[in-house]
Amino acid sequence: MSVRADVRELLAAGYGNRTIARQLGVSIGSVERARVILRIPGGRPGPKATTSPEDMFWRRAEPTDDGHLLWPTYSPRNGAVIKHNNTRWSVHRIAFRIAHRREPVGRVTTGCDRAGCVHPRHVEDQSMRNQYAAIFGGAS
Repeated sequence: MSVRADVRELLAAGYGNRTIARQLGVSIGSVERARVILRIPGGRPGPKATTSPEDMFWRRAEPTDDGHLLWPTYSPRNGAVIKHNNTRWSVHRIAFRIAHRREPVGRVTTGCDRAGCVHPRHVEDQSMRNQYAAIFGGAS
């Protein structure tokens, strides 16, 4: 049996079955089968310490059937934030860094108009909004 390359990569990196399933949109069972095929032992049960804000992002973001990632504790008033090593992080900024491999400029917002969406491909920073406005017109 073959194992998807992205599943293999995350298993080798030490991610748990649920995290991989959530991040890649696959079933937990398929990740468990891949773990058996690759002879990678399962982790210990219970909550795992996160190594980075990005790790925490992938553990908590919840995929939807229509291609979005929603943040479970999102509220319009407080946005989406996590606390890692006693520092508060904007989940939108983490998603932006994941997608663009650079620090965002200005405020990061959801570009897909789906409230609570934090999908890395659906967020944009101020420089992107300025660029869109220059191309398509309108206010940024």
